[in-house]
Parts: sequence; C-alpha cells; structure tokens
Amino acid sequence: MAWNIVLSKVMTVLWLLSTVVTQAQSNSRPWSPFKSVPKDLASKFTRNPQALSLASNDFGKIVHKTPKAVFEPHSVKDISALINFSNSLPNPFTIATRGRGHSVSGQAMTRDGVVLNMTHLNAFKHGSRIKVVCDGKSSWGCYADVGGEQLWIDVLNATLKHGLTPLAFTDYLYLTVGGTLSNAGIFGGTFRFGPQIANVLELDVVTGKGEFVTCSPEKNSEVFYAVLGGLGQFGVITRAKIPLGPAPTKARRVHLLYSDFATFTRDQEYIISFNERNDSSEADFLEGRLLLTQLALELSFYPTADKPRITSLVTKHGIIYVLELVKYFDKKSEARVKQEVEDLIKKLHFIPTFKFEQDEGYVEFLQRVHTAETFIDPLGLWNVPHPWLNVFVPKSRIIEFNEGVFKGIVVQQNVTSKSGLYLVYPMNRKKWDDRTSAVTPDEDIFYSVNFFNFATSGYEHAKRFEVQNQLVLKFCKDAGIKIKEYLTGNKTHEEWVEHFGSKWKLIEDRKAEFDPNNILSPGQGIFQ
Repeated sequence: MAWNIVLSKVMTVLWLLSTVVTQAQSNSRPWSPFKSVPKDLASKFTRNPQALSLASNDFGKIVHKTPKAVFEPHSVKDISALINFSNSLPNPFTIATRGRGHSVSGQAMTRDGVVLNMTHLNAFKHGSRIKVVCDGKSSWGCYADVGGEQLWIDVLNATLKHGLTPLAFTDYLYLTVGGTLSNAGIFGGTFRFGPQIANVLELDVVTGKGEFVTCSPEKNSEVFYAVLGGLGQFGVITRAKIPLGPAPTKARRVHLLYSDFATFTRDQEYIISFNERNDSSEADFLEGRLLLTQLALELSFYPTADKPRITSLVTKHGIIYVLELVKYFDKKSEARVKQEVEDLIKKLHFIPTFKFEQDEGYVEFLQRVHTAETFIDPLGLWNVPHPWLNVFVPKSRIIEFNEGVFKGIVVQQNVTSKSGLYLVYPMNRKKWDDRTSAVTPDEDIFYSVNFFNFATSGYEHAKRFEVQNQLVLKFCKDAGIKIKEYLTGNKTHEEWVEHFGSKWKLIEDRKAEFDPNNILSPGQGIFQ
C-alpha cells in the first residue's frame, strides 16, 4: 500500500513536470492559425488584439470583419511565401491586402482568412524603399522607385529633395502607393495628367499564384495592366516606378462661385479643353464642389469679411457650385502664370464679385486635406462612420444628374451633417488606358462625383446617408444613366458583372490566370 502511494505521488510529479515542459514548449513556438506552416512563416502570423482590431475595421467604420490572423511580412519574399502556402492547402485561405485601410466598405477585410499588413514592411530597413533615379537610361528621364507599402507623402518629400515631383496624386497623400494603384488614383489634375495608373513605368507584383513578376507595358504586360485598377484581385503590388517632373514651388488657387449648374459645368469643360489643344496656359488642377444648406459650410478659404455674403448666397439658392482652378508656378514663371490665370478667368461666367484667390506653397496645397484632418481629429469627426459614394457620370447626363440627385434627392432627403464635402469635376477619358482593369463611362468626357459624408451623429446617421446613396444609384439605374462606381464594394455578383460591362470577360480571364484559387481581396466580393 505504501509503495502504491509513493508510486502515485511520483507519477503525479512527473505528469506536472511534463505539463509544464509542454506548455513552455508551446509558448516558445510561433503561433499559427494553420497546421504544417513553415516555421519562418509561422512567426509572422499574429492574433494580437490590437492588430486584429485594426484589421477588422477600415476608414468607413461601417463594415466589420475579424480575420483569422494578421500576417506581418518582413520582406517581399514573405508575401510570396504566404500566398504559396495558402495555395498549397486543400482549402486555401483568403488574403486581404491592407495598406492604410482607407476603404469605406470593408474592401481590405476578410472574415475567415488572413489580412496582409503591407505597412509592416516599414518596420524593416532593407535599404531605402524610396529611390529617386536620374540615370539617363529611362526614356522618361527621372523616376521614383518605391515600395508598394510607401505613402505618397513620403514619396513626394523624397522627390522634392531633388527638385522633382510625381505628376498624379490623390487629394489625400497618406495612402500607400500599392493601394491607390490598385484602384486608379484620381484628383483634380486627372484631366491633365491622367490617373495614377496612367503614370507608372514598371511594377513588381506577387500574383495570386505566389509568383514574383517584374512587369511593364513592354514586359509581362498582361500582369502590369491587370493589377492597375484591378482592386487587388490579381496580385499584390510590391514596387512601382513612378515618372517625375520638375517640382513647382507655388500654387495659385482661385475659387469662383456659380448659382447655375449648366454654366458651372460649361466653364469646367472649357477649362479642360485647353488640354486638348496642348496649350501651355492650361490649368494644372480643376475641381468643383457644392455648398449646401444640408452640410456645415466649410469657408476657411475665404476672407472673413466675405463669409456672411457667401452664407447668404447659399441660403438664397440652396445650392451654390464652386469652381476651383489651380495653376502651379515658381519664381521665374510667377508673373506669366498670374497673367494667364487672369486671362482665363475673364472668359468664365461666374457670379460677379464672387471671385476669390490666393497663393500657397505647392506642398501646402497638396497637403490641404491632411491639414483639414489635423483640425477634424480633435473634434472626433475623422473617426465617425463615412458612408461615402463615388461615381463617374457621363457628360451627356450630368445636367440631369444635378436635377435628379443634387436638387432632388440630396435636398429632399435633407440629411444634415456637421461635416461633409460633395465634389463634381470633369475628366478626359483619353487620359485613361483602357488596357488596365479600371472602368469608366464610355464618353470622351465624364464627371467624378463624390459624396464625402461624415455621419457625425453615429450609426443611425450613417444609415440615413446610406439610404441616400442607394436612392442616388436607383435614380441613375431607373433613368438609364450609365454611371460607373469608383472605390465601390458590397455588390452582388450580377452587379459586378454589370459594373465591368464589356470588360467582365477580361476580368474573369485575368482572375483565372493570375489567381485561380480565388484567394486575393475577398472583401471586394467580386468572385465570392
């Protein structure tokens, strides 16, 4: 009996020791959500609560999906290894590539797969991931060779040290190069310089098959054009060569106010027509915006003494249209540019006495949205839901769109907000390369219309804006206005087929070629 008691105690001690050792070994091993993961890959998966929370949300703050894990690559090779590992499984897991997470409908999320955190590459210094090159070998001249995870603001700052600048931006510069190139990348200068996807010399891409490909219009062009505007469906952009031009130092900004939409759009189209003639006096930037009684009036650009009469004008008409044109210059060209701007303004038909202008630094102008963000953040407005809607409207239907949407739906719905911005400005289709995966209306000129709504009163407020967005889309469908949504998501399969239109077969073929297991970008919902 005594021996049995001793043996029992010894066995208990051995079991406890075995349990402690097993737990210690388990804690020392890298965590992984999958079996048979190579050790070096397993160490880069995380379920850190902070990382999961970040990956479960985006700028829109409307869609929420928690992934199985977040993958934090140390190098581009890790991205290839991740994709190859998924493809090796009987049931491959999905991979949502995330840069800054500036989507508004969960495009950078996955519920059961893995979020690939591209910005984690910045934590590892493998030499500079932004290089400015002027070697005489490129037919373009100078270019920036940058990692896909890099922010456009960092690219700009690096090129300015050489007196150079990219030509095509977005209005907000704190986005990744790979992220904007996967969409299109538009701003008020698109009518002149084209979208960002038309300003790329070369790319490095990891396809959905895990293959690392260097591509350009001349080399592996099928991959090149597929991923540009491809919504992340065909590959992960890990490097890009961006053409550069001489950097100006100043920007002359002019705001002109209109009460008549037809006159407003006619003047906008007149301004972009200079581009057709290759006229050196053309504007560099053109956007239009709406001043509405429904949204808090953002009048920081205007002199204090003029704000009351602008407010009165908006109250009288309900909607006022603001044409903003910008011309870049430096010290040598200052006098000439200012005269060219004045000559151009004389031919426009804005409301007399409602002309406002000022000069800003070039970087100050490009940073204007971020500057506004620094003021909005303390008020908490940047962290509210953003039920945004962005559409391209054919020129032939833009007047009808104004009557049915701006004067109809927006005014009638009367969804008010402490913050928000509605933009409307034209672009030239010939500046877009139809070989990319992006889609636009089939007219020579089309308008970018952007409803940048801030649901300042929470999610019920956001639902009211979402209802307004759906009414806008329904109006266009019922009226036969063949719009194309930009930065869109949450569509059914049938809606995606309609969205891509004549390009749908090409999109299907590219998916089958470059991501046959359908693992990339599930948040877009195109092939799910």
